Amino acid sequence: MLSALADGRSEITGCLMGEDVLSTMNAFRSMGVAINETAPGVLTVEGVGVDGLLCPQKELDLGNSGTSMRLMCGILAGAGIGATLTGDASLSRRPMRRVIGPIEQMGGRIESSSGTPPLLLKPVERLHAIDYALPVASAQVKSAVLLAGLFADGTTHVRESVATRDHTERMLGSFGVDIESGEGWCAIRGRQRLEAVSLRVPSDISSAAFFLVGASFSAGSELQIQQVGVNPTRTGVLEILRAMGARIEVTREGFCGTEPVADLIVGAGQLRGIEIPSSLVPSAIDEFPALFVAAAGAEGVTRLRGAEELRHKESDRIAVMAEGLGALGIECRVLPDGIEIRGGSLQGGRVNAQGDHRVAMAFAIAALRAEGPITIDNAAAIATSFPGFAELAREAGLRISS
Repeated sequence: MLSALADGRSEITGCLMGEDVLSTMNAFRSMGVAINETAPGVLTVEGVGVDGLLCPQKELDLGNSGTSMRLMCGILAGAGIGATLTGDASLSRRPMRRVIGPIEQMGGRIESSSGTPPLLLKPVERLHAIDYALPVASAQVKSAVLLAGLFADGTTHVRESVATRDHTERMLGSFGVDIESGEGWCAIRGRQRLEAVSLRVPSDISSAAFFLVGASFSAGSELQIQQVGVNPTRTGVLEILRAMGARIEVTREGFCGTEPVADLIVGAGQLRGIEIPSSLVPSAIDEFPALFVAAAGAEGVTRLRGAEELRHKESDRIAVMAEGLGALGIECRVLPDGIEIRGGSLQGGRVNAQGDHRVAMAFAIAALRAEGPITIDNAAAIATSFPGFAELAREAGLRISS
């Protein structure tokens, strides 16, 4: 997205070509941006500048990617682009009013019959800056407002009571944008231009989480995962697993551009149930399906509260994981904003991932501890974020077929 808005050619290496990325690339191609994969995982993007996007001649189908749709709202509203944003059945159920509200406060126009996609963006001449306090901790909403603020008159402030991931702020800085931040706030001055860059994408800790859990509760395991992004707004999964008794060592710390990275060495340990601190929820929000599987293999009860946001992901991850774990013999109690999981003996069985990529991968990892095979229905969505998951899991020792 930022490369498309920059002046000049950017090169991105280490790019995972999942369906979410492909949907985003195709959307920008429809708006006149040339994007080419010059080698496996290497993209060149011919930026058109903040004023160079063209109005698309067809709907922009963003597939399963909520991140793409929410961030695109900020960019297109700011750029004055009229467009219709659509997605698959899962994305069409996800709430978008949380983005529509602040962008309309800035002068944008976004129409939705039910607060969910499809979204119709009407072109406006100019946005104005706002001072916006996030009512719900959401890096996607924060990023959408910041990206809209990039085009607005004045300086846009975003305030949050709980720190959310800051990849957008770091990345904007990499592209030469002057952005300020402090504890609980960030601010961007409008009408700035972006400079093309060459950058590398660090390995994704959300993808690594499945392997961290698998190694932490599989007897005799030791696994090294190289140069994973360990941005402090994303390491809640490490803190939670350590609190449960996992052996995780962080080595070879460094930086990949503006993002901190490190090797993670994880070994098997005796996991125990814990009360997950609500303060860690935002920094582990995408990793909870994997963590629920860790809880199923732990001794005692694991309790999570303050995570109502999990009900608004690609699926209701609290309900879907509870149903699946129950089918595998694990006792769960669903709470309005969380779950209680009593660790026990995982049985084989059949579960339904409900088209949720992280749920499907979590149940695949659960098979490492199950007493029989696990069959996972509606698992094709894994390709949205981790198309090589099955092959990599086989290399790590999981017997998996499709």
